[in-house]
Amino acid sequence: MNPKIHNQIVSFIWSVADDVLRDVFVRGKYRDIILPFTVLRRLDVLLVPTKEKVLAANNFLIENNMDDKTALQSQSGYSFWNNSRYTFETLLNDVDNIDSNLEAYLDGYSPNVQEIISKFKLRNQLETLKEAGLTHLLIEKLCDKDINLSTNEASNSKGDLLPPLTNLGMGYVFEELIRKFNEDNNEEAGEHFTPREIIKLMTHILFTPVKDHIKKGAYLIYDPACGSGGMLTEAEHFALQLTHHKAEFMLYGQEVNPETYAICTSDMLIKGEKTENIAYGSTLAKDGFPEKQFDFMLSNPPYGKTWKIDEEAIVTDRGKKGSQHIKDPRFQIGLPSISDGQLLFLMNMVSKMKHNTELGSRIATVHNGSALFTGDAGGGESEIRKHIIENDWLECIIALPKNIFYNTGIPTYIWIVSNRKTENRKGKVQLINAMEMYEKLRKNLGQKNCEMKPAQIDEITQLYMDFIENDISKIYPNDYFGYHKITVDRPLRLSAQFTPEAIASLRFDKSIYEEMVWAYTQFGDDLYQDLAKYHAKIEAHLHKHELKLKPADKTKLFSAVQWKNRLTLMQAAQTLADTVGEQVFNDYNAFVPLLNKTIKALKLELDTKELKSMLDAITWKNEAAEPVIKKTEKNGTILYEADSDLRDTENVPLDQAIQDYFQREVLQHIPDAWIDETKTIKGYEISFTRYFYNYVPPRSLEDITAEIFALEKETDGILKAIVND
Repeated sequence: MNPKIHNQIVSFIWSVADDVLRDVFVRGKYRDIILPFTVLRRLDVLLVPTKEKVLAANNFLIENNMDDKTALQSQSGYSFWNNSRYTFETLLNDVDNIDSNLEAYLDGYSPNVQEIISKFKLRNQLETLKEAGLTHLLIEKLCDKDINLSTNEASNSKGDLLPPLTNLGMGYVFEELIRKFNEDNNEEAGEHFTPREIIKLMTHILFTPVKDHIKKGAYLIYDPACGSGGMLTEAEHFALQLTHHKAEFMLYGQEVNPETYAICTSDMLIKGEKTENIAYGSTLAKDGFPEKQFDFMLSNPPYGKTWKIDEEAIVTDRGKKGSQHIKDPRFQIGLPSISDGQLLFLMNMVSKMKHNTELGSRIATVHNGSALFTGDAGGGESEIRKHIIENDWLECIIALPKNIFYNTGIPTYIWIVSNRKTENRKGKVQLINAMEMYEKLRKNLGQKNCEMKPAQIDEITQLYMDFIENDISKIYPNDYFGYHKITVDRPLRLSAQFTPEAIASLRFDKSIYEEMVWAYTQFGDDLYQDLAKYHAKIEAHLHKHELKLKPADKTKLFSAVQWKNRLTLMQAAQTLADTVGEQVFNDYNAFVPLLNKTIKALKLELDTKELKSMLDAITWKNEAAEPVIKKTEKNGTILYEADSDLRDTENVPLDQAIQDYFQREVLQHIPDAWIDETKTIKGYEISFTRYFYNYVPPRSLEDITAEIFALEKETDGILKAIVND
């Protein structure tokens, strides 16, 4: 589209909002009027040439008592119609009744347009327009002859021809309008749009490699977060050009925002696409095309956005070990963090790949950096990366320039996924660093301060097609991005000693230690005689200090049996101390048998829980103590208890043997460490910074010193000049 004409149309519509709606609607509400009326005006100009034919056909249907109006499609030339006697221009002929006539005009639209009007919630705004007397002025402005919203040529007020506004061009207009509205209202724009040059790069890489394999027939293109349909329209446009219209491309999409859904649907209507191919609602919560598979998929899903609202439809008991149940088969591989659902959109597309066709499926999708590396091994994000890479579907990742999007300056990346890799790509992933391939804009558009020119798009596409390595293109085997996360344990080393302090601590339960200490300090041994007597005072203390206990802990605090059991345990510990003494035992393995033998000799009745409580009180970790033995195998191998405080993890690259790495990197420094092989997990991550890092040596001390001296000289001259003046 001619940039000059594009800017004229956008500026004109923007001026309508400012000229007509100011002082009646707050700026944040301008879009609620301007966007739907712009859509209606575009539909209106398309229907004007066949208006009389539609009215005649409609009268025929009425006279013959025929309720089915679908026959009007053949008269209008589109899959929609308006059987009212009004157009935008004829509405202006009756100023006094323009509001009621506008209602009749809206009612005359076909059901598919009625849905668009409904999603815009346009009728909610009409009363305000009527009360302010703005309806006539708004429609008059939109009928200006100097602006052409039709797909056909039109004459302006001077008789000059105005070029047609294609669906692609109209998409540009809507996206720019919405961007400006969002920017004007300081909104982040959840429904942000992808710059067209990025879409062009995606479509080039999506279709160019397979252009010679596309045959006659229908191919399905899908976008699960389609917004106003810009990606779909651009993809179809490029695919048709590339294949010389040899094949047909059918567009499918889903959109959760009602406003952008309405714009997308209107675009599909004008192009003659089936509006039922654009589903409304959340792709994550309710798949609009559960039975469909697609040849080509492309998307820019929201990133850094929670999927909490979709959680109930996807999973029950999320994150709870043993009880989590993923209900949606699209996401069985794993779930990312609840705060960021972008990888769920990718898995939705992966689930829709065709596996029984020659071309299979190709996917191009935009993500931010977190999709590359967040999530630990075994976590949802890593499992998704693992699934895609180990199935050998990841072809390429392209790092885009910063600040190339309208509403974010964070690094973004295009993923290219295919289940039909060419032979030379099998088992490999290409990384293209296009972060410096841009040109600066003269004026920022939101946060967007740069753009990719056609030559740069072509260069990146060629880099992809050539599949070669250079400074900005790297090729690695799939395993390069994987690693084994190993758990490294060290032995627990305990010392033991019966001390008066340790024995005294057994009077109180650990889970309510402070509350029991306070109560005993206040009321002493009387608690063992009549605990109920002090119930109210203890309750008052809890309330005063806002101490909220779990029901089970509160029951223990007011249980006379619990208090007496703790006293008995403390007394048993004192009895053992009298026999064993207060010596320090640095070999826990020798101490426990001695303790058990003494308990038996003294005929003390201690259950497992009480014995553990006592041992917890009288032992402590000591690096100088002997390691605690867990068990000895039949072959004599000794297994030690692990100290969870000393537990650590290491990431071992897949191309390295775990034992070799462990020997080299761990045992050399920690001889008593071992690997808990039951906890070894495979993970995947992709770090662009590491792969494209260029070491820049620091400046020499001589250079820095010389620069400081030079600055001193400059400063000295300035000071002298100031003093002399």
